[in-house]
Amino acid sequence: MFDRPLKVLMVSSEVVPFAKTGGLADVAGSLPKALATVGSDYAGNDVRIVLPHYKGVEGARYRMDFPVLTSERVETAIVRESSIEAQYMGEHRLVPVYLIDNHYYFYRDNLYNYDDDAERFTFFCQSVLEMLPRLGWQPDIIHCNDWQTGPIPFFLKVLYAKDPFYNKISTVFTIHNLQYQGNFEEKTLNLLGVSEDYFTPDRLEFYGGISFIKMGLTYADVLSTVSRTYALEIQQPESGERLDGLLRERSNDLYGIVNGINYHEFNPKTDPRLYRNYDQYSIENKQEDKMSLQKELGLPVRNVPVMGMISRLAQQKGFDLLAGIINELLALDVQLALLGSGEPEYEKIFRDIKDRYPEKAGIYLGFNPVLAQRIYAGADLFLMPSRFEPCGLGQLIAMRYGNIPVVRATGGLADTVSDYNPVTGTGNGFVFLEYDKNAFYQVIMRALNLYWHEPAQWQKLERNAMEQDFSWTRSAVEYLQLYYEAINRHLSRSKIA
Repeated sequence: MFDRPLKVLMVSSEVVPFAKTGGLADVAGSLPKALATVGSDYAGNDVRIVLPHYKGVEGARYRMDFPVLTSERVETAIVRESSIEAQYMGEHRLVPVYLIDNHYYFYRDNLYNYDDDAERFTFFCQSVLEMLPRLGWQPDIIHCNDWQTGPIPFFLKVLYAKDPFYNKISTVFTIHNLQYQGNFEEKTLNLLGVSEDYFTPDRLEFYGGISFIKMGLTYADVLSTVSRTYALEIQQPESGERLDGLLRERSNDLYGIVNGINYHEFNPKTDPRLYRNYDQYSIENKQEDKMSLQKELGLPVRNVPVMGMISRLAQQKGFDLLAGIINELLALDVQLALLGSGEPEYEKIFRDIKDRYPEKAGIYLGFNPVLAQRIYAGADLFLMPSRFEPCGLGQLIAMRYGNIPVVRATGGLADTVSDYNPVTGTGNGFVFLEYDKNAFYQVIMRALNLYWHEPAQWQKLERNAMEQDFSWTRSAVEYLQLYYEAINRHLSRSKIA
């Protein structure tokens, strides 16, 4: 498949199981496992991960330490080491994980949103690069993720360009959500160790300041984001977050690869969190999961369609659309199972809905991973009316469990969910286009009518959903192809330079 295994360093500010605030951690913890077990005749690649060593991370052993010169002082980077296990076709491999420790920068209650975040993550990026020769390990690819890692491609192209250890290293920079940019003041130039010559629009300047994500987008060899549709959307002013011009300029270097999910963890046939296990050949057992979910949420146990939602409660996720139709929706013979937390405005709305519809709405405000799996298994429909969605994992997990997604055609939702056609029997969900509450209501009604009136077709749709392949193995092959593209582009640009 590929001519040789690769040496890949995955750099992320959060990685499951060490630290997590969102989907980035899931990707950074899952993709390396798949990369480690695919490649040249499945011999696997030498994949390693690095992230900060935050407060509360335990079990990582000391590996080394060294000084790092910041703009104001010398700080010590302590490298600790742990690992995560990768499995493929009966093989087990350990993926090394390096954690950059510094008490001053990382021993805090939260991962982000501090006044010195620019300094913290500049130090992290410097430490990652300075660690490599001390490890005696030279990666072919450094895969950077989101703004916290944006300085790495810049450092390699500018500060380390003439060093023979570094100048052969290629970079991929992945955008997980363009809204999060790491924008700081002009004085951040001092942290980066460069002069005001770099404070220009074609280099580091971004609307009067410095943008870490722009550094990654400008200096990485290849860019990627987490779905093909999102790669197109962010090149337009409506979704480009003031970076659409740069992304259009680099459109030939920008690729979209849909995230995967861990098929070992998300498997209805073996998932220990379910009331009753099942697969596409025993999908009738899913009914028992629905009845048990109804009991757990305090809903009447009835054979009615259950609509599930598991999400951060934010405007991005389309909760204003749901709030706009909730009275009409719950006037029908249906139930809603919702799990999430987030913006106070939406938490208040759903507390009120729970109070007004105690026999229709089972709502849990908070974090409960076991209940999440039971909603994936026990609900019939999974609602994702997102305003925008770079990739989305909920619809992928839902389909794995035979839970039919109802989504708006944006980002990764458009790439992974196709509208069901009752004539041909093709499709894996229900899709609407306009960000409009009436369009959302109408597509839900299409789904409910199929559920109520065409049980055989509904079972066909459930099997369609469960037979999709959104495993990380598939996505890892695409990333390997991208890495080779980055290497080729890096070599060709080096020859021109």
